[in-house]
Amino acid sequence: MKKKSCIAMIVASVMSVALLVGCGAKNENKKYVIATDAKFAPFSFEENGTYKGIDVEILDAIAKEEGFEYELKPMDFNGIIPGLTSNQLDGAISAMSITDERKKALDFSDPYFESGLSIVTNRNNVAINGESDIKGKSVSVKKGTAGAKFAEDNKDKYGLQLNYFEDSPSMFQAVENGNTDFALEDYPVIGYKIKVDGNSKLKMVGNKVDISNYGFAVNKNQNKDLLKKFNDGLKKLKDSGKYDEIVNQYISK
Repeated sequence: MKKKSCIAMIVASVMSVALLVGCGAKNENKKYVIATDAKFAPFSFEENGTYKGIDVEILDAIAKEEGFEYELKPMDFNGIIPGLTSNQLDGAISAMSITDERKKALDFSDPYFESGLSIVTNRNNVAINGESDIKGKSVSVKKGTAGAKFAEDNKDKYGLQLNYFEDSPSMFQAVENGNTDFALEDYPVIGYKIKVDGNSKLKMVGNKVDISNYGFAVNKNQNKDLLKKFNDGLKKLKDSGKYDEIVNQYISK
């Protein structure tokens, strides 16, 4: 009986080890679901059926550097944070500003891009030349963004009329058509649009109204391994010069 019991214990131990190894391998080979903004050039946008841009290419370079697989999930920015907090997404790289409010629900990587908000008007608008001229004006903002937050925080101060949009193209269109007086957008985004779109009726005016840093985001206290991989890979990209190579394709210094 003792001999049979020993054999049974050995078999059970071997099976336990095998299960642990299997679980470890499964976790190691996990394919992360990572969101990006579907319409936010030059950080993420679709061209000829393929997504490209600063965010998309930084993520891909880091994944190759750190050896992990991912599924890119382009979506409206407004749905990204709920997707992270409900664990439907493992991470997000979507030109997301690192804010104290967002840190309550999310963990962020080291900053990977310094940005800031610019005032955007129709190029024929001569009434708005900076922040001091936006009193009593109507503003276009994209839901859930730093621009929306700035407008909401300063609504009473400037007597702003807020108009919400799901994506940047719709927001810009409202300004071009004269339906709103100005928009608040991250300066590299509007700078890129004006540079590549010869038919654009937009212009940036005045100084940036706010400075912010973009970060890769995961749910609070979740996916710490993915966050570490992103930070490690980002450092390697910057050290090798690959980071500057990616950014300089889209934004001139």
